[in-house]
Amino acid sequence: MTEALLSTNLGSMPLVARGKVRDIYALGDELLFVATDRISAFDHVLGSGIPDKGKILTQISEFWFDFLKDTVANHILATRPAEMAALLSPFSQQIFGKSVSAGHMVSESTFQQQIAGRSMIVRRARMFLVECVVRGYLSGSGWKDYQATGAVCGIRLPRGLRESERLPEPLFTPAAKINTGGHDENISYAKVEAMVGTETAADLRRLTLGIYAKASQYAATKGLILADTKFEFGWIDGVGIVLADEVLTPDSSRYWPAQGYAPGGAQPSFDKQYVRDYLESIRWNKQAPAPELPQDVVTHTREKYLEAFRLLTGQVGLK
Repeated sequence: MTEALLSTNLGSMPLVARGKVRDIYALGDELLFVATDRISAFDHVLGSGIPDKGKILTQISEFWFDFLKDTVANHILATRPAEMAALLSPFSQQIFGKSVSAGHMVSESTFQQQIAGRSMIVRRARMFLVECVVRGYLSGSGWKDYQATGAVCGIRLPRGLRESERLPEPLFTPAAKINTGGHDENISYAKVEAMVGTETAADLRRLTLGIYAKASQYAATKGLILADTKFEFGWIDGVGIVLADEVLTPDSSRYWPAQGYAPGGAQPSFDKQYVRDYLESIRWNKQAPAPELPQDVVTHTREKYLEAFRLLTGQVGLK
């Protein structure tokens, strides 16, 4: 097993943001996204990474961006090595050249080790500050909400539904993006309209539900249930609304194996639930510093991510 990549250093390339998973660098009018192997739970980045997780997320996203290209435009410019090399060439001095701080120097081999298989160059987009969440099944926070109120994000549902049960129809349950490390805030559709306008809100809802329908139908052919997911959209002049960030990965989506599906309780999944369960078992107080994970939890979690990758893409190995 390879060593987990927890952080990147790309010379004097301007670092725009370091998120829970992705490091984002400026390339003039474009951006370089590098997915690390960091893993978060309960709003904290943990002390251990999951080897190859960033590659898995990037390559699943690449598959879905291509699969959905006739449904919605996206922000991808390049993911293949040759295409990326051509776009990165003008920035070689920033990456490999001398800088004021010797600590900013990076060799070409180190650079390639950091980005290979886990990066993509994208067009800059003006992002909508809305998490476009769609729920097809009653699970997670939706189940807790339903138990308490009989509704999910204010949408009234029939009585007597069970945990993990398929909903009468998929629900668009948006959230406001909060970039402070805390939970995103569930918001009403009227709030989305107020934030982005009536026409754009309708487009975001239509695209979210349409993508979910197409993706869940495909996932079903691979023996998977796509219980819920979230999308991020932006606007690019001359293009319009684009699908951005990551798409339909185990980090942003809840996948269940169709075989053995039984509503009435939690389902086995292909996401980081195994990590959450471990952290609950040790009664972590969910305050910093976040603990490191034992090797067996790391190994099991990596295997679940890899299984999702193989099932969804049909590929055996990572690039």
